[in-house]
Amino acid sequence: MDFYATNPGPIDDSVLYDQEKHVSSAVWEGQERGALRCHEHTSKLDQWTLTPKQIELVKKAGFSYLRLIPAISLDNPLISALVERWRRETNTFHFTVGEMSITLEDVGYLLGLPIDGDPVIGVTYTTCDAVCSKYLGRTPDSGSTSGGMVKLSWLKETFSKCPEGAPLDEVERHTRAYLLYLVGSTVFSTTTGNKVPVMYLPLFENFDQAGRYAWGAAALSFLYRALGNASLRSQSTISGCLTLLQCWSYFRLNIGRPKLNHDPRHDRFPFVFRWKGKHTGPTTNRDVAFYRKALDSLKPSEVEWCPYVNISDAMLPEDIRNNLILGRSNTMLICFDKAERHLPDRCLRQFGIRQPIPLDVQQWERKSRGVDGGVDLSAKMETELSEWSDRHLRVVDVDEDVEETEYLHWYLKITRKLVGRPIPISSEFQRMNAALRDIANVADMLSTHGMDDQQMHAVTRIRYLAHECLRDQIGSMMIADVTDSEQNEVDKKIRGKERIRRKGMGMGMGVKRRRKDDSGQFLTEFCLPSPINMVENNDVEICLPPGDADDDSQLCYMPTKVDQTHSLSNGIHDSAFCQEPADANADMPQDGLVSSADIPQQNENVYSVLV
Repeated sequence: MDFYATNPGPIDDSVLYDQEKHVSSAVWEGQERGALRCHEHTSKLDQWTLTPKQIELVKKAGFSYLRLIPAISLDNPLISALVERWRRETNTFHFTVGEMSITLEDVGYLLGLPIDGDPVIGVTYTTCDAVCSKYLGRTPDSGSTSGGMVKLSWLKETFSKCPEGAPLDEVERHTRAYLLYLVGSTVFSTTTGNKVPVMYLPLFENFDQAGRYAWGAAALSFLYRALGNASLRSQSTISGCLTLLQCWSYFRLNIGRPKLNHDPRHDRFPFVFRWKGKHTGPTTNRDVAFYRKALDSLKPSEVEWCPYVNISDAMLPEDIRNNLILGRSNTMLICFDKAERHLPDRCLRQFGIRQPIPLDVQQWERKSRGVDGGVDLSAKMETELSEWSDRHLRVVDVDEDVEETEYLHWYLKITRKLVGRPIPISSEFQRMNAALRDIANVADMLSTHGMDDQQMHAVTRIRYLAHECLRDQIGSMMIADVTDSEQNEVDKKIRGKERIRRKGMGMGMGVKRRRKDDSGQFLTEFCLPSPINMVENNDVEICLPPGDADDDSQLCYMPTKVDQTHSLSNGIHDSAFCQEPADANADMPQDGLVSSADIPQQNENVYSVLV
């Protein structure tokens, strides 16, 4: 852990080559983004009333189980912590125990969506009127559309209840509206509010044909893309089927998992129902940092590699049971422009198979729909479609002679082991400053007598670098005069967002003190623990603590202009400091600092160092 406290990885960046863009880099630098805004719109699904004929059509289209899944309360901090572990380079979570992922097997068990069939792809649209008129028999008002998207609220208000005795074509229109609402609020939810692209509507023209699409593969592709986008340090939202993500975590990780009041009604297919029962146990004070720490210290005993092993095959629909083998297929998942690699060869322990070192990931282009309407994406996705067509030929073979220790040694080199810092930034700041002061003091006190030119150059270089680093710490501070009202604002900032910085400065670099000048303004003075180089033309008043434990004297730097010709490699010249004995307290101000009023000044503009 000591090594990873300073280098969280990857040591070898050949796999995680986008580390600098990843949110874990921002977290390590102290840039917290908080919990992600999670977009699912399932709360009003139960306000739709379906006739028996509509239910029959929904079943034909392949959504008989998805429509039964109730709204589940999302744990935003848990989802956010999982996203910090997701890597878009491999489409896997990088945990301390190895890579894991949501696979087609998970989609089949948890959602009951078809995981085999035709790819979900078609024509894109930039307007809604013509498409809605053709497949819904209604044209939404201008306030209910945005480009090629229509509001979910308009769909619900217009089609949530099919009139009794309606003709078949009217029933079909209401059912298409429901299916568009269903996928737009669950598996294809977006971050654009309560809107859904109308490009899915033509896929529901023929309900029998709709049932031949691999909706589960499309849902997983959409979620992969959403996870990849949310894992970037610049993002603050996430969409996609977050119910799938959260329940996957509940099944496989003993972190944040709620305790259940067991009820046979909840132990049925699809298995997200298991987590719909009344939850018990504490859930308060579980923020992103709580889950991050738990994932950073995840143990093998907290992982359920094969959570479905005791589930009877008789509980599974035949089409799901017969296609679970695709969970081990290295193939391309497709949902219109969202083509994402499915790489179960990187997480074979989820299938009860020993994990070898996986093959290198073949990079692929993440395409976008563009702005042109009426474009059939099939022509742009030939390679991706070809991989999906060969999905049954891409199932990973089992190798019984695998030695997993070799994989784990390899994995530790290519992964990002930690997201959170084991040692807080403030503590590292203090430790760094202490080390710099020690280096500077040793270099300053080292005698160069008898050294040759090369040795003297080395000592001079060390002295220069140490003082430069210490000077940079001061250079990063604000130097200003502040009035009483301005000081109040500064105090609020110090107590709040900059609390860590104040703590680090106060304990690691010196002591801050306030005093009033002749005009009644408050000035903040900062005492530094060692000499530093001063920036040219800055007049700064600095007091330094004793040089060693037996010396009670204090060094005070007089605010004079730095000589331009003086070499920075020598730091501040000793003549710039005055040695004051400890028994001279009677001559010093009560606060223990040498005030600017007590020292002859070359520049009447005297500043204090303000934090």
